[in-house]
Amino acid sequence: MDTNGIPITYDLYSGNTNDCLTYRPTFSRMKKEFDLGKVIVVADKGMSTGDNIQYTLSANDGFVFSYSARGANKALKDYILDEEGYVFKGDDYKWKERIYPTEIWVTMTSGKKQKKTIDAKQVVFYSEKYAKKARMERAKAIEKAKKLIKTPSNYNRSTSYGAAGYVKNLSFVKDTGEIADITALSLDEEKIKAQEALDGYYVLITSEYKKSASEVIEIYRGLWKIEESFKVTKSDLETRPVYVSTQDHIKAHFLTCFIALVLARILEFKMDGKHTITRIIDSLSKCTCTNVDQNYYLFDYYDEVLKDIGDVTNVDFSTKIRTLQQIKKNISETKTR
Repeated sequence: MDTNGIPITYDLYSGNTNDCLTYRPTFSRMKKEFDLGKVIVVADKGMSTGDNIQYTLSANDGFVFSYSARGANKALKDYILDEEGYVFKGDDYKWKERIYPTEIWVTMTSGKKQKKTIDAKQVVFYSEKYAKKARMERAKAIEKAKKLIKTPSNYNRSTSYGAAGYVKNLSFVKDTGEIADITALSLDEEKIKAQEALDGYYVLITSEYKKSASEVIEIYRGLWKIEESFKVTKSDLETRPVYVSTQDHIKAHFLTCFIALVLARILEFKMDGKHTITRIIDSLSKCTCTNVDQNYYLFDYYDEVLKDIGDVTNVDFSTKIRTLQQIKKNISETKTR
């Protein structure tokens, strides 16, 4: 994806492929294919492995990776929760930064792991909006955990998903998935308290130590465009489920969806983000015609989105009645623009 949010390439992997294993082959192919200079890779915590960091730095590229606040060591958690050094923006947003030695584990050619230390910038930011969202999601899980403790016979390994992490002494029978011992179950208050303390906090680690905290956060926020693109392709463009089986058919299906996404993103960009991808696709899908009399066709749908698309593409969507010759002429003209 470029800085305007327009996709430029993609790769396909089997659904059971670990995300962190897709990083290096895709990154290597992309750099060669587009003859890129230095690249700053932006990714979530699933990609922030020691091997990926080492690979990126060894190629003289940079990274901005998210890092789990709850999975951090004690030193980092203490830094996150220490109010000293935070820059506040209103009452519900703050951030701070430091350059700090970061330990990573790198796989050597022998296959063994070796610990290395790199100097990376750590950026911590807090959002009250994200904190409220985390509290709401956890409250649902805690409520389910309480029900599980009260009536454990109603639950098993699969139905306790989301709540199991908040129940002490919970284990399951390997073969059946049933709860092994229902006599000593209790709510894990310590875990809940520890999670509550870190609600709303996000940690980013980056090689770009010369960039300010606000710049690093803004770079990372560009990731939401990619997340949104996945949602669009899954829902509006219906990439999944895939009703084809051969590799060629699967590749053709995703290529069609990718081209549709690129076109929709270009329209979104040309209209300065006035309309969402979902609205653009919805309006275009309704822009159909019906043969009403011999050579005449009725276009019975027109809205603000189609008007704006017409303005940026120089295509008139407002005409209700067209002949087949006029339709063919319009299609021909769009190909030459």
